[in-house]
Amino acid sequence: MPKVPETFFDASAVRAWCTLALDALGRAREEIDAINVYPVPDGDTGTNLYLTVASAAAGVEEAFADGARPHLPEVMRAMAHGALIGARGNSGTICAQLLRGMAEGLDDKAPHADAAGLCAALRRAADSAWEAVARPVEGTVLSVASAAAAAATAASAASVAPAGGGGDCATVVRAAYDGACEALARTPGQLESLGRAGVVDAGGRGLVAVLGALVEALTGERPARSPVTRPPGDPVTGTAPRAADACAAGDGHGHEEGDGPGYEVVYLLDGSDDEAVARLRERLDALGDSLVVVGGDGLWNVHVHVDDAGAAVEAGIEAGRPHRIRITHFAGEQGTGRAAPSSEATRRAVVAVLPGEGLAALCAEAGAATVLAPPGRPPSAGELLGAVRAAHAREIVLLPNDDELRRIAVAAAEQARAEGIRVALIPTRAAVQGIAALAVHQPERSFDEDVVSMTSAAGATRFAEVAVADRQAWTMAGICQPGDVLGMVEGDVALIGSDVTAVALDVLERMLSAGGELVTLVLDDTAPADLAATLESHVHDHHLAVDTVVHRGGAQGAPLLIGVE
Repeated sequence: MPKVPETFFDASAVRAWCTLALDALGRAREEIDAINVYPVPDGDTGTNLYLTVASAAAGVEEAFADGARPHLPEVMRAMAHGALIGARGNSGTICAQLLRGMAEGLDDKAPHADAAGLCAALRRAADSAWEAVARPVEGTVLSVASAAAAAATAASAASVAPAGGGGDCATVVRAAYDGACEALARTPGQLESLGRAGVVDAGGRGLVAVLGALVEALTGERPARSPVTRPPGDPVTGTAPRAADACAAGDGHGHEEGDGPGYEVVYLLDGSDDEAVARLRERLDALGDSLVVVGGDGLWNVHVHVDDAGAAVEAGIEAGRPHRIRITHFAGEQGTGRAAPSSEATRRAVVAVLPGEGLAALCAEAGAATVLAPPGRPPSAGELLGAVRAAHAREIVLLPNDDELRRIAVAAAEQARAEGIRVALIPTRAAVQGIAALAVHQPERSFDEDVVSMTSAAGATRFAEVAVADRQAWTMAGICQPGDVLGMVEGDVALIGSDVTAVALDVLERMLSAGGELVTLVLDDTAPADLAATLESHVHDHHLAVDTVVHRGGAQGAPLLIGVE
């Protein structure tokens, strides 16, 4: 029997919605990828939306873990947070903001929402998405979201007049879906790039799939109406245009063939307040386009298309702590007409800050100029600038390898640029990230390609360390005393123990529980003699597909540094 239409929108409906949305996007993913034209024809909108919703669904399942029975506001916040941290590309970032807007639009004290409450959530979702995009454009997913909210509101209002009850949520979402389908069909007439390519907006098509899943979650039936992928009057036969063909019409930003930013930069940003994010928006808007910054409460997801990927990351460093950095090079993948960067070698140097002589020697052997910074003795901006000048290179890649050095490194980089040196600052937070970046450094590549590769390698390397406390302090794992062994993961104290080897094994296992292919171990002079062998044996016995590399760091201030790629 068909499901009885729901009067209310509750936590269980959200859980079902996630499952059905993943299924819908899985079916439509290739179709959506194939029609992607705006903002760049990169053929990944469907995939990005699928991965974003998968992360949102994981957040929802976590809210229900251990038999929990959360109410609607809590589950919607979990869904929005999951989407935020897992958002991919332009479409995924906007999807994350739509979900955050829905969560904000709900009554935080109500266990569920009625039709009017769901309408309010849909309106807030659309409004917040328009606010998040630096230069919003009609004919995109934003227009589809607004039309869905308007149709839902109209349906709810029509139900109130004769019956006085405001209708049910199933009626509202059916109307939202129909309104979205109609708005989607109009998009080729609103964006010239879509009209020339003969397709509807890919992001809008993805949103329609997500709304269709919400209809199914509340009614038990898939919507009878199918969204169009081509504007009315277009031929219904043939295949969707290839990205290369579509791009000849421009990319929707006024870019013609051979023009437009070459990189997509995406990262999460921690620790920023609204003022810092406002300044970041201004700076990134001046650097490129397709800028979307979503989030709040100290965690943001930043998406932008730029030519200078390093500058986009540096802007994030000044605003807070960027991590999970992903940089994608568009050239050669989309047929945009942009020439791939020349592979002609240029005079380039890498300047790396290292905590111990062993690591400094290792990086020097790999071709880097090194600055030794023992624990408690950070280099000044002048010292870093001196190392940059001493490299006598037109192009410099700077690896600070310490979160505390980022502002010093930014100051040195800015001064070097004023002197005519091209500098890319890669925000490495630990020496193992610097080692990973240096491992993929290829000076014969173009500067941009080299920086992108090094940044990606560093960002893909999770780091930890085992240190010995030198004083009493409060930590996330409790109060530590002088002499306690601290297991630190990504800069935060995760556990406190008394034995270096035991803590090291615990930290290593925590790191590998999230997966990995390569473990890098850097040992201090004070590390137990058998520590490396013990850790290597553990990896071999419990993680057969993982390789291990061991380095001696010298007097680096911590018995062990760990990197997992």
